[in-house]
Amino acid sequence: MCDTCGCNVTHANAHLVAPGGKLSKTGGGHEAVSVLRGLLHENDHAAGHNRSHFDRHGVLAVNLMSAPGAGKTLLLESTIAALGGELSMAVIEGDLETENDAQRIRARGVEAIQITTGSACHLDAHMVHDALHHLDLAGLDVVFIENVGNLVCPATFDLGQHRNVVLLSVPEGDDKPAKYPVMFRAADLVLLSKCDLLPVLDDFKPAAARHHLQNLANPAPVFELSAKSGAGMGRWLEWLGREIAAVRQATAARNAVPGDTASAARPTP
Repeated sequence: MCDTCGCNVTHANAHLVAPGGKLSKTGGGHEAVSVLRGLLHENDHAAGHNRSHFDRHGVLAVNLMSAPGAGKTLLLESTIAALGGELSMAVIEGDLETENDAQRIRARGVEAIQITTGSACHLDAHMVHDALHHLDLAGLDVVFIENVGNLVCPATFDLGQHRNVVLLSVPEGDDKPAKYPVMFRAADLVLLSKCDLLPVLDDFKPAAARHHLQNLANPAPVFELSAKSGAGMGRWLEWLGREIAAVRQATAARNAVPGDTASAARPTP
């Protein structure tokens, strides 16, 4: 989609193709494919920079992706309610317009940085980099990046995250992994959301959704939950805790001084 609609050029990376920008000219002066490749390369470079920021502070970065209305913001609200006293969190919100979701997060006492993308149907690494300038990562345990609701383009852009979590809601149908394979191949975890609706929408078969995911050769775990009722939230929270611990451990190992056995046990600054 982004290859044809032009939304690869966003307000955060437009300087690259503007007159005088790094990608303002290609070999022949007009090749759209060369510009696209260049933008993706620059995006990956910015993503690596973002990841180094997260790694330096021992902060887990989670990219939440789904179709519109699958329940990403409600999942975050329920996660804050469950772990707000134990973990320090921040959220980067992506939407074409409005600060509606960011306001919901702020109402829970968690800092939320809103990115409005205009016509772009995804976040990119440059947008996230700009948002990080407004976040103090010191002392945070996890940053959630709530991507624009879209089952196509967000999966193409590395943001510097450590993990991709994809929500598939019961009203969408259980065949979405087969229809949108790029998104679901990129998933490190799939959450079947709004499972409180299964008694009503009984044509959604969780086993079928798992089967379609397995056909993509993706071994990612699949959890059923309802952020509204709280059912199944425990497994999600446990997974999150393990991933935070893994990032902390990796940061401690990088910061360890050779021969200093106590350094790995010291808290990451």
